[in-house]
Amino acid sequence: MAPKKNADKRYTKDHEWVVLDGDIATVGITDHAQEQLGDVVHVELPELEREVSANEACAVVESVKAASDVYAPLAGKVVEINETITEDPAIVNSDAEGEGWFFRIELEDPEVFEELMDEEAYEEFLENG
Repeated sequence: MAPKKNADKRYTKDHEWVVLDGDIATVGITDHAQEQLGDVVHVELPELEREVSANEACAVVESVKAASDVYAPLAGKVVEINETITEDPAIVNSDAEGEGWFFRIELEDPEVFEELMDEEAYEEFLENG
């Protein structure tokens, strides 16, 4: 199930996006990130119930060009992973900010979500590199 389209979405400097629903954060990589990677050929997801710290590498996305870590943007416990993208990694290229989500985290502190960049700040970050 893709994240809600009209939900508040935030971004990280590592090119992850986050959508918050209560205290559950859905995490994926941005369209910009998948464009930079090229064709995604393999995805490794974190284990369920894994406790992650903010900015901890917890997943890997591999493309024909490179392998890249995917970071937990916020601290919490992994409560769901998107098995579909391990079976069909191309979904990350075709719908990175929808059906291509990576994992969901039950947040320790949902309020830190507000500290992440909103879409306008992320666009500015991309422009100014």
